[in-house]
Amino acid sequence: MPAAYPSTIAEPVEHEIVITRSRFITTVAPVADVADADRVIAEVRRRRWDARHNCTAMVTGVLGDQARSSDDGEPSGTAGVPMLEVLRRRDLTDVVAVVTRYFGGVKLGAGGLVRAYSTSVSEALDRAALVRRQALTRVTVDAPHADAGRIDNVLRDWVRHHGATLGDPVYAATATFELWVPRDALDPLRADLAAASAGVLEPVVGEERVVDVPAG
Repeated sequence: MPAAYPSTIAEPVEHEIVITRSRFITTVAPVADVADADRVIAEVRRRRWDARHNCTAMVTGVLGDQARSSDDGEPSGTAGVPMLEVLRRRDLTDVVAVVTRYFGGVKLGAGGLVRAYSTSVSEALDRAALVRRQALTRVTVDAPHADAGRIDNVLRDWVRHHGATLGDPVYAATATFELWVPRDALDPLRADLAAASAGVLEPVVGEERVVDVPAG
């Protein structure tokens, strides 16, 4: 069974809700690390310098083991932590959320703030495209140019049925195909490739990495 890793999102999303005349504008974005998350936060704060609050939450690391949040002047525990809990419940990592609040003149109370910030992030994430992450093994296959078209078709069909991905082929002295394959699919790949090539082609197994796999 492949190891499960937290997912991330494909691209930034911005979403706004209004609660009792306060505007809550949420930006969620994929990030590479803490420094990248800090860059996104700084950019939002520059654009929305006139807002009363720019509250933040982030989760980073392949395993989602690094987290940080800020209430940015809201009562302690009413903004950043609820935002972070949404990211955790969604099992996400390498993502940052910034909720900008323009105060509408009516206080929401602690419970109202928790609901507002949680809902803001949750609704923004509902609009985001997820990217799954999975540990896959790099495999290369060298084929004669005369067989390249047929082998390309065989591999494209194979990856669709085995949770694998196919990289761009490289054409030099031979045609080299790159695949990223779940470890438990390596033996089926060897068998299917041997059957497709009368035993001539043999996959070369390389390193294992955690890679992004678009959901759906």
